[in-house]
Amino acid sequence: MNHSDDVKRRDFLKGVGIAAATSGIVAAQEGERTSPPPVSKQPARLMVRTTLTLNGKKKSFDIDSRTTLIDLLRENEHMTGTKKGCDHGACGACTVLVNGRRVLSCLTLAATIDDDQVETIEGISNGESLHPLQNAFLRCDAYQCGYCTPGQIMSGIACIEEGHAAKSAEEAREWMSGNLCRCSAYPNILAAVRQTAGAEAIRDPAIQNPPMTTEMLP
Repeated sequence: MNHSDDVKRRDFLKGVGIAAATSGIVAAQEGERTSPPPVSKQPARLMVRTTLTLNGKKKSFDIDSRTTLIDLLRENEHMTGTKKGCDHGACGACTVLVNGRRVLSCLTLAATIDDDQVETIEGISNGESLHPLQNAFLRCDAYQCGYCTPGQIMSGIACIEEGHAAKSAEEAREWMSGNLCRCSAYPNILAAVRQTAGAEAIRDPAIQNPPMTTEMLP
């Protein structure tokens, strides 16, 4: 093999490499021109108008059809009393009343309760006067961290109105069982609900034996 043959071989291999690279670039450019545009994974938004009577005031909202009631309350109305706990309907922290019945607002689409009445923790007091169950929660020390308290109170109001709190402690406990308390303040919560329902004497449940007074002496 002479020197001229070696030069020809190198020129040939160089030409093959350039051709391959060029064809790859052309193919990529053709692919960019011919490939369809990427499909958006974000579903299309469907806006709807929903009208609610919220704590006695009629309001209309233009919202995404997928908006939950709790997000409408917290994000649109900035009413943060209703708490988002598990966001799966398992803890009861988001309990509100719709037409007087307790519902889990994290599982309720706002669009499905059009023209309904919604009552939240912000709407149960009468001005500066607390709701009787709110006063009972204070008296009975029925809260610790307080995160579940709004849902407990709303559920307790419904439990009283439904007549379950006045019958037996076991029945009241069963009908309040959907509201969880991480601090385990259940005995005091139950006492507050039962006292408000008139099923138990009004007292602080922590005081088992109240101090004797002169009126109690023989």
